[in-house]
Amino acid sequence: MITKRIIPCLDVKDGRVVKGINFTGLSDVSSPVELAAYYSRCGADELVFYDITASAEGRGLFTDILRQVASTIFIPLTVGGGINTVDDFDRVLKCGADKVSVNSGAIRNPELIREAAQKYGSQCVVLSVDVKRVDGEFRVFAKGGREDTGMEAIAWIKRCVDMGAGEVVVNSIDTDGVEHGFDIEMLRAVCAVVNVPVIASGGAGSVQDFIDLFRAIPEIDAGLAASVFHFGEIAIPDLKAELKKNNIVMRV
Repeated sequence: MITKRIIPCLDVKDGRVVKGINFTGLSDVSSPVELAAYYSRCGADELVFYDITASAEGRGLFTDILRQVASTIFIPLTVGGGINTVDDFDRVLKCGADKVSVNSGAIRNPELIREAAQKYGSQCVVLSVDVKRVDGEFRVFAKGGREDTGMEAIAWIKRCVDMGAGEVVVNSIDTDGVEHGFDIEMLRAVCAVVNVPVIASGGAGSVQDFIDLFRAIPEIDAGLAASVFHFGEIAIPDLKAELKKNNIVMRV
Protein backbone atom coordinates (compact mmCIF):
# COMPACT_ATOMS: atom_id res chain seq x y z
CA MET A 1 0.00 0.00 0.00
CA ILE A 2 1.27 3.46 -0.87
CA THR A 3 2.45 5.63 2.03
CA LYS A 4 0.09 8.56 2.57
CA ARG A 5 1.38 12.11 3.02
CA ILE A 6 0.20 14.87 5.34
CA ILE A 7 0.87 18.33 3.89
CA PRO A 8 0.31 21.69 5.60
CA CYS A 9 -0.35 24.63 3.29
CA LEU A 10 0.87 28.19 3.79
CA ASP A 11 -1.35 30.70 1.98
CA VAL A 12 0.83 33.82 1.91
CA LYS A 13 -0.42 37.37 1.32
CA ASP A 14 1.76 40.46 1.82
CA GLY A 15 4.41 38.28 3.41
CA ARG A 16 2.13 36.75 6.05
CA VAL A 17 0.28 33.44 6.29
CA VAL A 18 -3.49 34.03 6.04
CA LYS A 19 -6.59 31.84 6.04
CA GLY A 20 -10.18 32.33 5.00
CA ILE A 21 -13.39 30.41 4.30
CA ASN A 22 -14.43 29.50 0.75
CA PHE A 23 -11.41 31.54 -0.42
CA THR A 24 -12.72 34.79 1.15
CA GLY A 25 -12.51 36.69 4.46
CA LEU A 26 -8.75 36.32 4.93
CA SER A 27 -7.31 36.72 8.41
CA ASP A 28 -3.69 36.92 9.55
CA VAL A 29 -2.17 33.76 11.04
CA SER A 30 1.62 33.86 11.37
CA SER A 31 5.04 34.34 9.82
CA PRO A 32 5.57 31.85 6.98
CA VAL A 33 9.18 31.26 8.02
CA GLU A 34 8.28 30.44 11.64
CA LEU A 35 5.33 28.26 10.64
CA ALA A 36 7.35 26.38 8.02
CA ALA A 37 10.08 25.61 10.57
CA TYR A 38 7.46 24.36 13.02
CA TYR A 39 5.91 21.99 10.45
CA SER A 40 9.31 20.70 9.37
CA ARG A 41 10.09 19.83 13.00
CA CYS A 42 6.78 18.19 13.85
CA GLY A 43 6.55 15.57 11.12
CA ALA A 44 4.89 17.10 8.06
CA ASP A 45 5.78 15.09 4.96
CA GLU A 46 5.89 18.10 2.65
CA LEU A 47 4.99 21.79 2.66
CA VAL A 48 3.03 23.82 0.12
CA PHE A 49 3.64 27.59 -0.15
CA TYR A 50 1.12 29.62 -2.18
CA ASP A 51 1.55 33.34 -2.82
CA ILE A 52 -2.21 33.61 -3.15
CA THR A 53 -2.52 37.09 -4.66
CA ALA A 54 0.44 37.06 -7.08
CA SER A 55 -1.67 36.03 -10.09
CA ALA A 56 -4.58 38.36 -9.31
CA GLU A 57 -2.17 41.26 -8.79
CA GLY A 58 -0.17 40.38 -11.92
CA ARG A 59 3.22 40.19 -10.18
CA GLY A 60 5.96 37.70 -9.42
CA LEU A 61 6.10 35.60 -6.29
CA PHE A 62 7.75 36.85 -3.06
CA THR A 63 11.16 35.27 -3.63
CA ASP A 64 12.83 36.74 -0.54
CA ILE A 65 10.38 35.05 1.85
CA LEU A 66 10.50 31.88 -0.23
CA ARG A 67 14.28 31.66 0.13
CA GLN A 68 13.97 32.03 3.91
CA VAL A 69 11.34 29.30 4.07
CA ALA A 70 13.35 26.93 1.86
CA SER A 71 16.49 27.40 3.92
CA THR A 72 14.59 26.71 7.16
CA ILE A 73 12.96 23.35 6.36
CA PHE A 74 14.14 19.81 5.68
CA ILE A 75 11.10 18.46 3.82
CA PRO A 76 10.03 18.80 0.17
CA LEU A 77 8.62 22.21 -0.75
CA THR A 78 6.03 22.92 -3.44
CA VAL A 79 5.61 26.57 -4.40
CA GLY A 80 2.94 28.37 -6.43
CA GLY A 81 1.58 31.82 -7.19
CA GLY A 82 2.25 33.99 -10.23
CA ILE A 83 3.78 31.11 -12.24
CA ASN A 84 3.23 32.12 -15.86
CA THR A 85 6.39 31.15 -17.76
CA VAL A 86 9.18 28.57 -17.76
CA ASP A 87 11.39 31.38 -16.42
CA ASP A 88 9.10 31.57 -13.38
CA PHE A 89 9.69 27.85 -12.81
CA ASP A 90 13.42 28.47 -13.02
CA ARG A 91 13.32 31.39 -10.58
CA VAL A 92 11.29 29.49 -7.98
CA LEU A 93 13.41 26.34 -8.22
CA LYS A 94 16.55 28.43 -7.76
CA CYS A 95 15.00 29.85 -4.57
CA GLY A 96 14.85 26.32 -3.11
CA ALA A 97 11.53 24.84 -4.23
CA ASP A 98 11.46 21.13 -5.07
CA LYS A 99 8.25 21.34 -7.11
CA VAL A 100 6.38 24.20 -8.78
CA SER A 101 2.62 24.53 -8.67
CA VAL A 102 0.84 26.17 -11.58
CA ASN A 103 -2.82 27.21 -11.71
CA SER A 104 -3.89 30.44 -13.43
CA GLY A 105 -0.74 30.44 -15.58
CA ALA A 106 -1.72 27.08 -17.07
CA ILE A 107 -5.26 28.30 -17.70
CA ARG A 108 -3.87 31.20 -19.70
CA ASN A 109 -1.30 29.04 -21.51
CA PRO A 110 -1.77 25.26 -21.20
CA GLU A 111 1.45 24.68 -23.17
CA LEU A 112 3.33 25.95 -20.10
CA ILE A 113 2.82 22.52 -18.51
CA ARG A 114 4.30 20.69 -21.49
CA GLU A 115 7.26 23.10 -21.73
CA ALA A 116 8.03 22.90 -17.99
CA ALA A 117 7.71 19.10 -17.91
CA GLN A 118 10.08 18.78 -20.87
CA LYS A 119 12.64 21.07 -19.24
CA TYR A 120 12.44 20.01 -15.58
CA GLY A 121 10.60 16.65 -15.63
CA SER A 122 6.99 15.85 -14.80
CA GLN A 123 7.85 15.21 -11.15
CA CYS A 124 8.56 18.94 -10.81
CA VAL A 125 5.25 20.15 -12.32
CA VAL A 126 2.25 20.27 -9.98
CA LEU A 127 -1.16 21.25 -11.34
CA SER A 128 -3.21 23.10 -8.74
CA VAL A 129 -6.91 23.40 -9.57
CA ASP A 130 -9.52 25.46 -7.72
CA VAL A 131 -12.85 23.72 -8.32
CA LYS A 132 -16.41 24.70 -7.47
CA ARG A 133 -19.78 23.27 -8.40
CA VAL A 134 -21.73 25.47 -10.82
CA ASP A 135 -25.13 24.22 -12.04
CA GLY A 136 -24.19 20.65 -11.12
CA GLU A 137 -20.85 20.76 -12.96
CA PHE A 138 -17.33 20.81 -11.50
CA ARG A 139 -15.99 24.13 -12.79
CA VAL A 140 -12.40 25.45 -12.84
CA PHE A 141 -11.87 28.84 -11.18
CA ALA A 142 -8.91 31.17 -11.72
CA LYS A 143 -7.24 34.05 -9.85
CA GLY A 144 -7.49 32.54 -6.38
CA GLY A 145 -11.06 31.36 -6.85
CA ARG A 146 -12.32 34.74 -8.02
CA GLU A 147 -13.05 33.99 -11.67
CA ASP A 148 -15.15 31.21 -13.24
CA THR A 149 -13.29 30.04 -16.36
CA GLY A 150 -16.29 28.12 -17.70
CA MET A 151 -14.09 25.00 -18.08
CA GLU A 152 -15.22 21.62 -16.78
CA ALA A 153 -12.69 20.57 -14.14
CA ILE A 154 -12.29 16.82 -14.66
CA ALA A 155 -11.57 17.17 -18.39
CA TRP A 156 -9.15 20.04 -17.66
CA ILE A 157 -7.23 18.01 -15.09
CA LYS A 158 -6.95 15.01 -17.43
CA ARG A 159 -5.72 17.26 -20.25
CA CYS A 160 -3.00 18.79 -18.04
CA VAL A 161 -1.81 15.41 -16.79
CA ASP A 162 -1.67 14.15 -20.38
CA MET A 163 0.56 17.16 -21.16
CA GLY A 164 3.00 16.35 -18.36
CA ALA A 165 1.74 17.45 -14.93
CA GLY A 166 3.16 14.90 -12.49
CA GLU A 167 0.91 15.66 -9.52
CA VAL A 168 -2.49 17.30 -8.97
CA VAL A 169 -3.69 19.35 -6.01
CA VAL A 170 -7.50 19.52 -6.04
CA ASN A 171 -8.73 22.53 -4.05
CA SER A 172 -12.46 22.34 -3.36
CA ILE A 173 -13.78 25.89 -3.01
CA ASP A 174 -17.10 24.50 -1.73
CA THR A 175 -15.43 22.90 1.30
CA ASP A 176 -12.43 25.26 1.79
CA GLY A 177 -12.08 26.38 5.41
CA VAL A 178 -15.52 24.99 6.35
CA GLU A 179 -14.00 22.02 8.24
CA HIS A 180 -16.81 19.57 7.45
CA GLY A 181 -14.67 17.05 5.58
CA PHE A 182 -12.97 16.65 2.22
CA ASP A 183 -14.96 16.73 -1.03
CA ILE A 184 -15.03 12.95 -1.60
CA GLU A 185 -17.26 13.10 -4.68
CA MET A 186 -15.00 15.58 -6.47
CA LEU A 187 -11.81 13.73 -5.51
CA ARG A 188 -13.17 10.38 -6.68
CA ALA A 189 -14.00 11.90 -10.05
CA VAL A 190 -10.42 13.19 -10.41
CA CYS A 191 -8.77 9.92 -9.32
CA ALA A 192 -10.87 8.04 -11.87
CA VAL A 193 -9.25 9.86 -14.83
CA VAL A 194 -5.57 10.31 -13.87
CA ASN A 195 -2.72 7.99 -12.85
CA VAL A 196 -0.51 10.53 -11.06
CA PRO A 197 -0.55 11.44 -7.33
CA VAL A 198 -3.66 13.38 -6.29
CA ILE A 199 -3.63 15.62 -3.21
CA ALA A 200 -6.92 16.44 -1.50
CA SER A 201 -7.32 20.03 -0.32
CA GLY A 202 -10.21 21.85 1.33
CA GLY A 203 -12.49 20.86 4.19
CA ALA A 204 -10.39 19.08 6.82
CA GLY A 205 -11.81 19.75 10.28
CA SER A 206 -10.88 16.69 12.33
CA VAL A 207 -8.67 13.62 12.45
CA GLN A 208 -11.71 11.60 11.37
CA ASP A 209 -11.92 13.61 8.14
CA PHE A 210 -8.45 12.35 7.16
CA ILE A 211 -9.37 8.78 8.11
CA ASP A 212 -12.55 9.05 6.04
CA LEU A 213 -10.60 10.45 3.07
CA PHE A 214 -8.03 7.66 2.93
CA ARG A 215 -10.64 4.96 3.54
CA ALA A 216 -13.09 6.30 0.96
CA ILE A 217 -10.44 6.82 -1.74
CA PRO A 218 -7.55 4.36 -1.16
CA GLU A 219 -5.74 5.68 -4.23
CA ILE A 220 -5.56 9.28 -2.95
CA ASP A 221 -1.96 10.20 -2.19
CA ALA A 222 -2.13 12.96 0.39
CA GLY A 223 -4.30 15.18 2.52
CA LEU A 224 -3.52 18.90 2.58
CA ALA A 225 -4.87 21.34 5.15
CA ALA A 226 -4.23 24.76 6.61
CA SER A 227 -6.55 26.08 9.35
CA VAL A 228 -6.69 22.93 11.49
CA PHE A 229 -2.89 22.79 11.59
CA HIS A 230 -2.26 26.55 11.90
CA PHE A 231 -4.64 26.98 14.85
CA GLY A 232 -3.56 23.82 16.68
CA GLU A 233 -6.85 21.97 16.21
CA ILE A 234 -4.91 18.98 14.90
CA ALA A 235 -1.30 18.18 15.79
CA ILE A 236 0.44 16.35 12.95
CA PRO A 237 2.10 13.70 15.20
CA ASP A 238 -1.29 12.89 16.77
CA LEU A 239 -2.94 12.74 13.35
CA LYS A 240 -0.32 10.33 12.02
CA ALA A 241 -0.60 8.13 15.10
CA GLU A 242 -4.38 7.88 14.68
CA LEU A 243 -4.08 7.15 10.97
CA LYS A 244 -1.57 4.38 11.71
CA LYS A 245 -3.98 2.90 14.29
CA ASN A 246 -6.57 2.79 11.50
CA ASN A 247 -4.22 0.80 9.27
CA ILE A 248 -3.42 3.76 7.02
CA VAL A 249 0.27 3.61 6.11
CA MET A 250 2.11 6.76 7.18
CA ARG A 251 5.67 8.00 7.54
CA VAL A 252 5.76 8.46 11.33
